[in-house]
Amino acid sequence: MGGTILTLELTDNDFKRISTLVYAKSGINLHHGKKELVKARLGRRLRATGCQSFEEYFNLLRNEQEGVELVRMLDALTTNKTSFFREKNHFDYLEQVVFPEILERNRKKVKIRCWSAGCSSGEEPYSLAICISEYFRSAPYLDAKILATDLSTAILKQAADGVYSESKVQGIPITLLRRYFRKGFGRRDGYYQVKDRLRNMVTFKRHNLMEQASFLEPFDLIMCRNVMIYFDKATQHTLVNGFYRHLRKGGRLFVGHAESLTGIEHPFTYVQPTLYRK
Repeated sequence: MGGTILTLELTDNDFKRISTLVYAKSGINLHHGKKELVKARLGRRLRATGCQSFEEYFNLLRNEQEGVELVRMLDALTTNKTSFFREKNHFDYLEQVVFPEILERNRKKVKIRCWSAGCSSGEEPYSLAICISEYFRSAPYLDAKILATDLSTAILKQAADGVYSESKVQGIPITLLRRYFRKGFGRRDGYYQVKDRLRNMVTFKRHNLMEQASFLEPFDLIMCRNVMIYFDKATQHTLVNGFYRHLRKGGRLFVGHAESLTGIEHPFTYVQPTLYRK
């Protein structure tokens, strides 16, 4: 029995309307070079929703009351590429400079608050949790909390589960792998799960960086790495100045290797490439 293959065309007008909506809701700047990526990724959402065209899909997004499909669309468009201990120089700096400062502040009761903004599938906040746990192993009392946020609900569920394939954990030293991960067996063979003591340090939440946020206490450090490359200068300005407000005095902001605050008006003090201090 023959079937009809639906050929979906993303017109320039459809792309403009969708990219404008994405920018308004998330701050992500989809320039025209992203048109084919949008067509491929949203094509799956069209099939899932039964829409016959991108115009019909846009009208669905615009008219739905609950915003469920909007979240699913943003999930589909969000790039989630990360790895454990990515940009190792940042973790070296934490151990050599930031953590000694925190320890000096109060040796009897170490308190540290971190925010992984754009945490993707969890490798960054778990790397941070390992780094903290290792450095402060001999501290009499450690109160460490890491907030890990992302726009994608799907990737946050994956991150909270804390399960990674063998290839994902290859770069982790064997001693740390044994200390902080459980090796899977049977159906989980070839996979590793983050142990509870590490997972308990991290709270995963959905957060749109374009929305106003309020926190109970300021952060010692914020990591927002390889996220701002998706935003235009105006959005970057809003984001960076928001990070400044949420850091304690002397707190650090880490950005990605392809990012800098050049051309953005901000009150941070430059420390070294990709690293800034309040």
